[in-house]
Amino acid sequence: METADIYKVIERMAALIRSEERKRCTELGIQIVHLQVLDYLSRCNKYSDTPAALTHYLGMTKGTVSQTLLLLERKGFIRKVPDLADKRMVHLQLVAEGWDLLRQAYPTDLFNKAAEFLEKNCPEIGDTHFVEALTALQKAHKSHSFGLCGTCKYFTTKPEGFFCGLTGEPLTKSDSEKICQEHTVP
Repeated sequence: METADIYKVIERMAALIRSEERKRCTELGIQIVHLQVLDYLSRCNKYSDTPAALTHYLGMTKGTVSQTLLLLERKGFIRKVPDLADKRMVHLQLVAEGWDLLRQAYPTDLFNKAAEFLEKNCPEIGDTHFVEALTALQKAHKSHSFGLCGTCKYFTTKPEGFFCGLTGEPLTKSDSEKICQEHTVP
């Protein structure tokens, strides 16, 4: 059996997923970048819900992200909330309309069908294979992992709850299950 060129396989998977997302975005009257922003905001924790973290995560320019945020705010999908401790900082939050739009967009039919096929025909291929491939790409790119808070080397459990060992701040269970820009692989 011939070994697959992993780059071509990942590139093709990404192209198929993006094609399906573009179709869905067209149906919903939004651009793919709008969907990417809404998706990110639905999955990030309190350390990562800022325009700077979003810019870093998407790998886009500050100007592009700024214009996208203005449009999403104007359309009523997100809101900007000033940080209580640092008035120069702003946090981004999805509002009900943003959550509704995201639920309509994800997951795509293509992804659902592919997941069903894998589950039925290739049960040995689990989520960890895809996560490991992503981690390898992020390391090669020398980018932050943006992994789940609870899998970070700084994540700490104490009798009084969860804490971030980097900031010393308490974490909610919800925060520990979301992605963080400060994530560091143990």
